[in-house]
Parts: sequence; structure tokens; C-alpha cells
Amino acid sequence: MFYKVISLMLLTFALHVIGAAQNEAHKGQGYVFFAPGVITGGGVSEGTFQFGGGGEGFLYKGLAAGGEIGYVAPWKHSREGIGLLSLDGSFHLKRSSRLSPFVTGGYSLAFRYGHANAVNYGGGVNWWISEGKGLRLEFRDHVETQFTDVHYVGFRIGFAFR
Repeated sequence: MFYKVISLMLLTFALHVIGAAQNEAHKGQGYVFFAPGVITGGGVSEGTFQFGGGGEGFLYKGLAAGGEIGYVAPWKHSREGIGLLSLDGSFHLKRSSRLSPFVTGGYSLAFRYGHANAVNYGGGVNWWISEGKGLRLEFRDHVETQFTDVHYVGFRIGFAFR
């Protein structure tokens, strides 16, 4: 009887560990987004839109590294936008949960005819609606390093997948 109880306890423990490992099994995720926003600088603000996509790989627990590429432009002059290439680090809280909040930040390269360096920071939440498919809601600000009063702020709505 003792061995049956111990065996049942070990089996229960093993199934719990296997189940937890399957929840943490994803090594990365991707996303696409659209973002209404604003560019501010020199006391002037103008409404913008952004779109793009990216991905990230998990390095250790909730710590991840990733990159994305996107486009941001004023609503009135959509052909006068700039490209944004970003390399970011992020930390995801409760990554195996349906609601997974995160913070992110890193380097951005703004480009069109020339280029400008920028930093970005933000945060949001991935809401995993079904296995491997989710809604991504995020705030992100890109700040040019040469003109620190220039901000490209976006409120992102997107699709996340893993």
C-alpha cells in the first residue's frame, strides 16, 4: 500500500511538472500591430499612425530579446513617414498566464533618406485568447537622441502569436 501511495504521489508530481513545462515550452513569440499616435517636438504635435511587426525570443524565464520593423507617418501626409527598426529587451510577467503584462525598451534606428538614432520604451499586455493566438495592447514611445524633445508615441493594438 505504501508503494502505491508513493507511486501515485510521484505520478501526480510528474504530471504537474510536465504540464507546467508545456505551458513554458514556447521559446518565442511574434506580433503585428497598428497604432494611432502622435509626434511631438518643438511645442508642436501632430496625429500619426504606425504599423509594423516583430518578434522576440525568451532567454531566461520572462527575460526576452527581440526586434521589430515598422513605419510611422502623419495622418495628413502618409507618404512622408519614416521607417523604424528597433532592437529591444523585454520582461514578461506571468508569461504562461492568459494575461501576460510586459515592459520593453531598447535602441531604434529611424530612417528615410538619412537616419537618426533613438531609444524606445513602453509596456503593455498580451491577452492569450486561444492556444498560440492573442491580442496585444501596448504603449510605445520612440525618442530621438539628437533632439530629445521629439517623441513618436503610439498606442498599439495588435495580434500576437507563438
